[in-house]
Amino acid sequence: MLVVLALAVSAAPVDAQTATVPQSSAQPSGVAFLPRFDYGVSLEHLFSEERRFVWDANFGGDLDIIDYGGGRLRFVAGYQTILGSEFRSFDPNQGNYVLEGSVSARAAAFELAGVFHHESRHLSDRPKRVPVDWNMIGGRILGGVVRGGTELRGRADVRGVVEHTLVDYRWEADAGVAARVALRPRLAVIATGGLRVLGVDGTRDRGTQHGYRGEGGLRIDGRGAALELFIAAERRIDPYQLEFSTVTWMTAGFRISSLTAPRVP
Repeated sequence: MLVVLALAVSAAPVDAQTATVPQSSAQPSGVAFLPRFDYGVSLEHLFSEERRFVWDANFGGDLDIIDYGGGRLRFVAGYQTILGSEFRSFDPNQGNYVLEGSVSARAAAFELAGVFHHESRHLSDRPKRVPVDWNMIGGRILGGVVRGGTELRGRADVRGVVEHTLVDYRWEADAGVAARVALRPRLAVIATGGLRVLGVDGTRDRGTQHGYRGEGGLRIDGRGAALELFIAAERRIDPYQLEFSTVTWMTAGFRISSLTAPRVP
C-alpha cells in the first residue's frame, strides 16, 4: 500500500517551488540574516525485547542565524522521547535534548566548522535527581556532490569533553553519510550511515565504545515537506542514561522534514 501511494504521488507534475537545492550551493552572495530553517519530526518502532525501549520519537530544528557568504553561524536543537511499555502501552521514560552552535568557513567544495555541543538526558515519570549531561568542543568538516539525480553528502566531527556529569566520556569521533537517488520527480531511494566512537576515562570499568546506524528507505516529496519511510539497524551506546552499556536492534519508522538536502546522521 505504501509503495502504491509513493508511485501515485511521484507521478504528479513538479513545479519550481518543489525543487530542492543543496545547502552548500544555496549560499548568498552577501550577508543574509536567517536565510535557512529546516525541521524534522520522526517516529520509529524499536524491535527490542526490553520493555523500556519500544518507540523512539525525535523532533528538532536546524537554523542558519547569519550566512556571511564565506561561512555561517548555525544553531541546532533537538528533543528525543523514548517510550516503553512497562506501566502502560505508551510509556514515556526518557526525555533527552541536544543544543549545538557552530561557526564555519567554506573552502572550495568543503565547509569547516568549530562546534559547541551540549547533551542532557532526563527520565520521564521516574525519579532522578542526579543530572546526566556533557559539553563538548570540537571541529567538523562537511561536503557534498550532486551528479544528475544522485546526491551524496557527508560529515565528520571530532570533539573533546570540557564538562560532564555522571558520564565517563572524554572525546568523540562521529561521522555520517547520506545518499539520495531520484526514481521519479517526487520519489527517491534514500540511504544513510553513521559511525560513532566514544572515548572514556575508565571510571566505569569499560573501554572505548563503538556505535553505528545504517538506514534505507523511500522519500516522497510533497509541496511543503518530505515524507521518509525507512528501516534501520543500529548499535546504540548507553541507551538508558543511568546504565553504561550498548544495545543492537532493528527499527522501522517515518520522518517528516523540510524540502532540503538529504539528512546526514
